[in-house]
Amino acid sequence: MAESNEKYMYRCLELAANGLVSVAPNPMVGCVIVHKDKIIGEGYHREYGKSHAEPNAVATVKNKSLLKEATLYVNLEPCSVFSKTPPCTDLIIKHEIPKVIFGSRDTNTSVEIQGVEKLRKAGAEITEGILEKQCRELNKRFFTFQEKKRPYVILKWAQTLDGFIAKKSETSWITSDLSKRLVHKWRSEEQSIMVGTNTAEVDNPQLNVREWVGKNPTRIVIDKSLRLPEALHLFDQSQQTLVFTEKKKTSKKNLEFVQIDFGKNNIHHILDELHQREIISLIVEGGTQLLNSFLNSNLWDEARVFIGNKVYKEGVKAPEMPSVNCEKETVGDDQLLIFRNEI
Repeated sequence: MAESNEKYMYRCLELAANGLVSVAPNPMVGCVIVHKDKIIGEGYHREYGKSHAEPNAVATVKNKSLLKEATLYVNLEPCSVFSKTPPCTDLIIKHEIPKVIFGSRDTNTSVEIQGVEKLRKAGAEITEGILEKQCRELNKRFFTFQEKKRPYVILKWAQTLDGFIAKKSETSWITSDLSKRLVHKWRSEEQSIMVGTNTAEVDNPQLNVREWVGKNPTRIVIDKSLRLPEALHLFDQSQQTLVFTEKKKTSKKNLEFVQIDFGKNNIHHILDELHQREIISLIVEGGTQLLNSFLNSNLWDEARVFIGNKVYKEGVKAPEMPSVNCEKETVGDDQLLIFRNEI
């Protein structure tokens, strides 16, 4: 029975992953409905604001009378509150589905435990914790947002074989075209992307998705004193952009100036603001100073570091990573190191 539970939960995870680029700030959820060890319905949460995985799965069941003898698998505890859609628990109770098996609890304080309790009171048999680690990993952005009250933070940079992130006086590309395409794929998967003042001024980045098909992230620029020239790509109003500054300035379409107090905790203030705006993930593509501010504050979850096949001998030193878990991959001619902050 345990093997069957895991088999169907893995299918839930496969389905859920299809919502990666479209459901945030909601979690990715997949649902499988099984009758006598045969899948009779399945679905996933496809788009934020639209129906959840459970109703989508129920809708695919041709013979609804079988639901009274079926088991519903879902990777996240069914919701029990009205939001943009009705509670999934009400649908499960309505169709008298007798068994519900899920992977991880919903740690959103507004729904925690309520879904389980509501189903149990209605007579459903509940099993939880199936592939819980994998279920939490899939929704690491959502759980970080709910539990740490900030976005899931991904630090990203490229450095040379001798540890430099840039030359001192000119812009140059360290990694291969394949790595560049991968970076654009990452951009399409996250809600926002950030650079600091120096990177914005020197590199004049666009921070959009060009080498991949997908939605542009919200651009975030730190410009404390509003010294950046308005001709930069970041201010072209082509996509949603937030500029964090200590000065007051009138916003325009797709270009919002957010006034904050720049002190020792300015990174905290920025992440708090992003949390208020329901932005659950952030890529930081800044220079060494900005990246180190996240590292030193321990406000990061992943670091994705490319090692390009180049040697600079001098320039701007790359950040130094703390001793944490590291995975290694090969991307074209480059090495990709992925560090995870487990704290």
